[in-house]
Amino acid sequence: MVRAARSDYGARVITEVRAGPYTLRGVSVGGVYTTLHVPELDVVLDAGLTLRSFATAGRYFLSHGHLDHVAGLAGLLNIRGLVGAKRARIHLPAEIEGAVRDLLRAHGSLARAELDAELLPMLPGEEIPIGGSMFVRALRTHHPVPSLGYQFIRRVARLRPEHHGKAPGEIARLRREGGPGVFDEHESLELAYVTDTLSRVLETTPSLLESRVLVLECTFVDATRSVEDARRKAHLHLDELVALAPGFQNEAIVLMHFGQGASPDRVREAVKSRLPEGLRERVVVFAPEGDRWFG
Repeated sequence: MVRAARSDYGARVITEVRAGPYTLRGVSVGGVYTTLHVPELDVVLDAGLTLRSFATAGRYFLSHGHLDHVAGLAGLLNIRGLVGAKRARIHLPAEIEGAVRDLLRAHGSLARAELDAELLPMLPGEEIPIGGSMFVRALRTHHPVPSLGYQFIRRVARLRPEHHGKAPGEIARLRREGGPGVFDEHESLELAYVTDTLSRVLETTPSLLESRVLVLECTFVDATRSVEDARRKAHLHLDELVALAPGFQNEAIVLMHFGQGASPDRVREAVKSRLPEGLRERVVVFAPEGDRWFG
């Protein structure tokens, strides 16, 4: 089910939507700021604005180094220090690790206080566990600077049907003996985050079209800017999604990172009028209510 909701907490700043089993809270305006919190995964996606309630998340994932995606990082780490949170874990493109470290060092010098963080560089295709049955895989996006998207994957082991009904002790014995075929591993593509990219990312990483929830940038939405304009700026246009509509198998698609040239109301109208039936019903617009962006 796709459902949008408004949060009373920080309603003037924070947008909140529900997509499938996941909640997305935060702000996103292309070129200005993007930061999203997914509480069910305990992660923050990009850090373009310092929001107090995001400061204690378990992990941060940076897509790239443009300021509208990293400008709030030092502020978030500063708040973590104030509240005594444990060391932050920040996943980021390997190519920008040194620059982000320098950025945090400069902020720490200004404040005369260390901003404590563990930087965890990732390369496209690299996959790591992040707790429980959840893993994250980095994927290459297509932007003028080094950039990544992230795909969150759940893996669980399930007892094979031929072993159903066996006593737990017998199952344990089979596992100890290393017998083949006791369990099958099942993989579920849960949530994918893809921002600041050409639409060809949907071709280079086709599994994005199968993620249960796809969070996708859509900077331009109507005829005031052409598809060619979007491609020159290495961003997505709504018209490209119209052309690709049959390929989307996602339960929900959260569109975000809209350009400030279109008001939230205009964005919603464009999505409603331009997307075809069958795709339109699965799309959630990540934008505040009304006709103005925050700030």
